[in-house]
Amino acid sequence: MTAPVYLDCDTGIDDALALAYLLASPLASVVGIGTVSGNVSAAVGARNTLDLLALAGAADIPVALGAHDPLAASFHGGAPWVHGENGVGEVELPASGAALAGESAAEMLVRLARTYPGALRVLAIGPLTNIAEALELDPALPSLVESVTVMGGAALAPGNITPAAEANIWHDPEAAALVLAADWDVTLVPLDVTMASVLEESHRQDLLASPGPVPRALGEMLGYYFRFYEGIYGRPCSAMHDPLAAALAVGAVKPALAPVVRAVVDTSSGPGRGQTVCDMRGLYAGYPEVKGARCRVVLSLEEDFAPHLVETVLEYFEGTTAELASAGSAA
Repeated sequence: MTAPVYLDCDTGIDDALALAYLLASPLASVVGIGTVSGNVSAAVGARNTLDLLALAGAADIPVALGAHDPLAASFHGGAPWVHGENGVGEVELPASGAALAGESAAEMLVRLARTYPGALRVLAIGPLTNIAEALELDPALPSLVESVTVMGGAALAPGNITPAAEANIWHDPEAAALVLAADWDVTLVPLDVTMASVLEESHRQDLLASPGPVPRALGEMLGYYFRFYEGIYGRPCSAMHDPLAAALAVGAVKPALAPVVRAVVDTSSGPGRGQTVCDMRGLYAGYPEVKGARCRVVLSLEEDFAPHLVETVLEYFEGTTAELASAGSAA
């Protein structure tokens, strides 16, 4: 069944992939999007999101501007060395004429949770500032949503912004701590699985060869992203952080190993700041059930994710392009 999804993002390159995947997936209906500062500022992320939606023929999906600064600090300026100055690999997207929603991202999330009680899936693929603010706005939020999936953290793997911390959590540890401590179950999609899920140059070429403008734009963006990751993997390719979290959120892919453990976030000022401290001591006994544990940590997948991602995006957007061309010819 198609699930209503609220997407909270900081639209850089892998966020763009996640958005395209959600639009293409028959399992998802994106009912609202909020932006937050992370890869880029919340405002730049909102512009990128509006432009991508217009390019995809989905300009009717509302986009709300979220928090510019984290809860206890100031926005650091983004990651242009990873995503480009404009957040989408310096690809120039056609400008959308759509306006932002007249509510904040936190307000949108609360409204959607009450519009779809017990059904809304929350997918957070940026820092968790907006989600924490929504919890403050409506303490009943945890009882209203169907699921919460967070791309962030590192359980057994090293961090990617410090030796201990993953970027989304590190950007706003205080917000992440509140989200993990709230009265709901969270599926955490950490670097352990996203860094092991790789998009190769052959996949990028498949996107570039598409007649659809969305796959081609994604392929162009990935050229920038691959150059960054070449220094990590030793070849042109990239991790699939955000699209993998999207696929897990809607149940399109299955984890091979996803223990439910206790997890907290280090909010200290020391070298561990931003670390997701996941209690993985059950490793040696096959991760037995832990009373009171609320955090499902995805460590590995049953199958390679890249073919599913590319096939889903190509099939949908090539079909959409063909339909538009046919409609134009008929007119």
